[in-house]
Amino acid sequence: MLEERKLQKAKINLMREGKFALWSGIMMVGRTTVSDTVPTACTNGRDEAYGRKFVAELRETELNFVVLHESMHKAFRHLTTWKKLYDEDSDLANKACDYVINLKLKDIDFYEKHISMPLIRDGAMRGKPMGLIDERFRGMSAKQVFDILKDEKKGRGDGDKNGDGAGGEGQGFDEHDWEGAKEMSEPEKEQLAKDIDQALREGVMNQKKLAGRGAGDVDKDILDLLESKVDWREALREFVKSTCSAKDASSWRRINRRYLSQGIYMPSLIGERVGHLVVGADASGSVFDALEGILSEVKGIAEEVKPEKVDLLYWDSRVAAHEEYGTNDVSNIINSTKPRGGGGTAPSCVSAYLKEKNIQPECVIMITDGHVGGDWGSDWTAPVLWAIVGGNDVIAPNGKTIHVKD
Repeated sequence: MLEERKLQKAKINLMREGKFALWSGIMMVGRTTVSDTVPTACTNGRDEAYGRKFVAELRETELNFVVLHESMHKAFRHLTTWKKLYDEDSDLANKACDYVINLKLKDIDFYEKHISMPLIRDGAMRGKPMGLIDERFRGMSAKQVFDILKDEKKGRGDGDKNGDGAGGEGQGFDEHDWEGAKEMSEPEKEQLAKDIDQALREGVMNQKKLAGRGAGDVDKDILDLLESKVDWREALREFVKSTCSAKDASSWRRINRRYLSQGIYMPSLIGERVGHLVVGADASGSVFDALEGILSEVKGIAEEVKPEKVDLLYWDSRVAAHEEYGTNDVSNIINSTKPRGGGGTAPSCVSAYLKEKNIQPECVIMITDGHVGGDWGSDWTAPVLWAIVGGNDVIAPNGKTIHVKD
């Protein structure tokens, strides 16, 4: 159908444009449909539905605006986070969320080269913005906007009750399916939270990569959202256990040596012994402040997955120290380690060192303050987790990134 193709084209064009890279993953979360029964656009926080007539009449930039508007509702988890506001006053909750989003969209493309708010097509308000936007609410959360609107509704507070460009009765141009969000099962909600988190992290990485091509800075609210939802200890454990945990399958690629003395050839279990776990610690001072806590977590994880060896590397512009710990030695890692270094900061020295020494770990944990310029290493031969300490919000261009904050 024409409208489905038009909507698909809008999403593809937005994903290709650098300044919207942050939202590329979110646009792919959930199902997107075109409906004859939806007046304009609607989301339940996961799925999006667009009215066929609405899509047909929108200009390209207007449709782009609507698509990003629905994506932002999903990204900020409005329909789950602010359910209490909806229960208190559904109309004000809808408006509050829209005010926050529309200001952000205005800032992303101020001159409306790619996105523009839909205009009212007929009636006394023809040519006026269809959505809600008001500069009074800049920098506010939906809850803060809701409280102001509630005061104004009761006759308290100052200012224009509908805001600039409120459009018609002061309503937004889309619908919010709060009930649909409520009807999701707990497993569905948990999976949605993971999908959104992953989509945003991928979007942050994409935007960082495109920063030199007009992508701009990453939305601070998104960074705060990601930080507030992730426990770095849990993320660290999940990463190591998912890459190093034992498996039940057997393999003939490695003969089980236990039975060789009896002249019996048997396959070894792939997960019978977990391989190497490499921990690379940046030798700068800010990392040392957090090192003990991180190594405590690594120790606990290693005791669970029982790797054959833990290689602890201290590095600056080179690997300054290499400590090896066997399965039975891991419990003593914190007391016996002797950090060394103090030079520049170049993570590439670790990837080069692993190749030079032919070290083939199951996974690599790199602990750093993130002040490494563009030298993050390359050709890593195992999954890499970057543990960023010191308050730097940088996202590594490869592997997975967590931010360590206590």
